[in-house]
Amino acid sequence: MPHIGSLADDLCRELSSFDPASHAPDECAQLAEQLARASNACSAAAARATLRAAASPEFLARANGSTPKAARDAMAAVVSLDELPDTKQALLCGEISPAQAAAIAEAPKHEDELLRMARAGGLGPVKTAARNHRLREMDASELHEKQHETQHAKHWTNGLGNTCIDVELPPEIGVPWVNWFDRAVDRAWRRAQRAGRTVSRERVAAEVFVLLTSGGGDTKTDVVYVCDIHAYRRGHAHDGEACHIIGGGPIPVELVTAAAEDAFVKLVLHDGVNILAVKHWGRYRKSELQTALDLGAAPTFDGAVCEEHGCHRRYHLQWDHKNPVANGGPTSRDNLQGLCAHDHTKKTEHDRKAGKLKRKPNGP
Repeated sequence: MPHIGSLADDLCRELSSFDPASHAPDECAQLAEQLARASNACSAAAARATLRAAASPEFLARANGSTPKAARDAMAAVVSLDELPDTKQALLCGEISPAQAAAIAEAPKHEDELLRMARAGGLGPVKTAARNHRLREMDASELHEKQHETQHAKHWTNGLGNTCIDVELPPEIGVPWVNWFDRAVDRAWRRAQRAGRTVSRERVAAEVFVLLTSGGGDTKTDVVYVCDIHAYRRGHAHDGEACHIIGGGPIPVELVTAAAEDAFVKLVLHDGVNILAVKHWGRYRKSELQTALDLGAAPTFDGAVCEEHGCHRRYHLQWDHKNPVANGGPTSRDNLQGLCAHDHTKKTEHDRKAGKLKRKPNGP
């Protein structure tokens, strides 16, 4: 059997002459999947070889052109999988990436679930699910204390001379700020598009950040606390009883009790499954319905995500009528789904081709 190094050299030579234009699109799609799997396997093998050589992460970073942190994470992922043989095998044969393996290792009790997610999709959903499992296994009061201990804000000047800012906030402060900021950016982005500006959304976000932190703009905040009714009455949550901020993880029940005194806070009490049913037959959503949609699916109520298979994007969602309004569909919780802009466009085009966007004579 040829040496692995020789095989690697042969592959590199073949890839240097690869011309996608000489292949059909479906062949390129299949090849992209095969190369991605090979890349994952090579990354894991390179990390293992570096560990065996007792070399530093900086050595691996120089070899593959990554950062020392990325190299360190890849090496740590390999080391952390000794007690997770299924995940380790999936990493070694390229089915999952080192980053996905590292996320699974953070919640080893849920290896089967997370490994299925990793094989079926990208890194984001795996990291989110692993984080949620890890946070739920922590004592809410201890977690709350750690979140406050680690909050910080720092700034520095980069190589271009721009000012960079890094801020970490506990969820009861950070989540409403992010929601407030994203709404403001969405409004500014729509104005920029209407005005014909050819700027990125990230640049618009920077402009909005300066405006809002300088005292201008709308300062309305929005945060949703989810608490099991039994935990709320008892004063503390038992296993399996949700008590968290959407987008921010578990919190102590006493934080919900204190927040309930604020008239500007949304508080949703539930019994594990049932929440207030809201129905509205117009196109626009009442605030109560929007709160119910933002909760996400029962029983975890972890917040809305793009419901297209494999996407799971959490921010900048657009609310789509599963059965379009023009086809007689109501604006109700059962008929609305959160989609990212890309998937919403695909869904609209599918509805158009299916003839569902032609208003019914007796429709609403």
